[in-house]
Amino acid sequence: MNDVLEATSPATSLSGPAACVCKVELRVSCKSLLDRDTLNKSDPCVILMVQTNGQWTEVRTEVIKSNLHPVFGKVFLLDYYFEEVQKLRFEVYDIHGTHSIGTRDDDFLGGVECTLGQIVAQKKMVKPLLLKYGKYAGKSTITVHAEEISGNNGYVELSFQAKKLDDKDLFSKSDPFMEIYRINDDETEQLVHRTEVIKNNLNPVWEPFKVSLISLCSCDEDRKLKCLVWDHDSRGKHDFIGEFYATFREMQKISSGNKVSWDCVNPKYKQKKRNYKNSGVVILTDLKLHRVYSFLDYIMGGCQIHFTVAIDFTASNGDPRNSCSLHYINPYQPNEYLKALIAVGEICQDYDSDKRFSALGFGARIPPNYEVSVSVRAVSIQGVVEAYQNCLPKIQLYGPTNVSPIINRIAKLSRYHILLILTDGVVTDMADTREAIVRGSYQPLSIIIVGVGNADFTDMQILDGDDGVLRSPKGEPVLRDIVQFVPFRDFKTASPAALAKCVLAEVPKQVVEYYSHKAISPMVPVRDLMTPIMSPVATTPTE
Repeated sequence: MNDVLEATSPATSLSGPAACVCKVELRVSCKSLLDRDTLNKSDPCVILMVQTNGQWTEVRTEVIKSNLHPVFGKVFLLDYYFEEVQKLRFEVYDIHGTHSIGTRDDDFLGGVECTLGQIVAQKKMVKPLLLKYGKYAGKSTITVHAEEISGNNGYVELSFQAKKLDDKDLFSKSDPFMEIYRINDDETEQLVHRTEVIKNNLNPVWEPFKVSLISLCSCDEDRKLKCLVWDHDSRGKHDFIGEFYATFREMQKISSGNKVSWDCVNPKYKQKKRNYKNSGVVILTDLKLHRVYSFLDYIMGGCQIHFTVAIDFTASNGDPRNSCSLHYINPYQPNEYLKALIAVGEICQDYDSDKRFSALGFGARIPPNYEVSVSVRAVSIQGVVEAYQNCLPKIQLYGPTNVSPIINRIAKLSRYHILLILTDGVVTDMADTREAIVRGSYQPLSIIIVGVGNADFTDMQILDGDDGVLRSPKGEPVLRDIVQFVPFRDFKTASPAALAKCVLAEVPKQVVEYYSHKAISPMVPVRDLMTPIMSPVATTPTE
């Protein structure tokens, strides 16, 4: 069973996509719901609606039969953005038939609106449910618990089975399911997982399930876990079979080959029956611990991020000697190429220990042979700036605006690279560029494209996968979204930090996605897993 419902909301702002601070798990329960059914109690389900760019999307919990005080096992997983107002709406319905939402007002048990920030600030939010027109739904309340899923958090996959459970049914065998509760510091209990029901079986084998360590035990191996086994009743009146207490530390004994099992005990039977031993045995048959690594895990584990800038030297930029040229060197103010280069480069240089950067040019002809390429190495961002300024009088601006050779070249390098492409127009080799990006998405590469000047960059938005998955001309999708495109004119009046924050916001996620796909752990310094960086060579001219 999948117990995590992901409701991500890719937030955007005028300054570009906001950086996701972390992921948050929301767990929901209700109390004193209205009883809408004549013969039985309501069968509640909670729908969470998330507002993104003015549109509402929804995810829902499971349905709990005949219960006015439900504790839902499904978990909502949301991206949390500190700088965004993320509007949420919870609605509770009485479900009929095959999980269909009724259209009658009688099926609506109440709702509440709030923001994710409010829930996170309180960690536990309790609010009364409201019917239409703001009327209270009796004494009904909804409780939402929020837990941060931090970058260095992991998750565990657990497999349970039971043997010789008590038979609670007269004409058939029990239909067992198990619940695991975490006992908090204040002695309250938080449902962590509810297994599926195994019909007519006293020796059930439940499906493996995954749960984050922070949800299971708050990353405390000795925190008590209360485990309850029930005989399922379709009317919601489940029969108690037994319980046991465990810790995650006990569970991990299975990794050394030891058998881990617990007596499932019914306290009433134990008190009344002299020879009572248990109501069955619950066995942990498998435990797989998965570490979820963060960007900082990789950086602190030795991962180096190298920086390369590629600058457009096509004729459309204008003669550098003319003050109207985008390459004009004003002694009092840097041009847009330099502003973008310095803003991004000064951040990237902190993650490169040797501080040696590659600077490439495309679209220029270099005397005496007039080859269409420029390539330099520098020991600092200032060195790149000086190399750029020094080469302008020596080259002839030409064309075309082909960037695929540069992407293909950097993608062949063995260490993680951020490639900053600065261009004044739409690339002329769009099909080859799409192909190169798809190939590059399998390599240690992130690409930032900054559009300089006032050209129409509409077609360049295709390369940024924010509006859909980028595909090669043959239809192959990218493995990772590795491109971020912004027009510099959107940041003309903003600080350099605003541009850097916008274009670099997705890089940590891209780095983690690459190394996770390659199953490379930061525990061994990543630099030891790679070959030395290749020496730069001249770009191949493309006609």
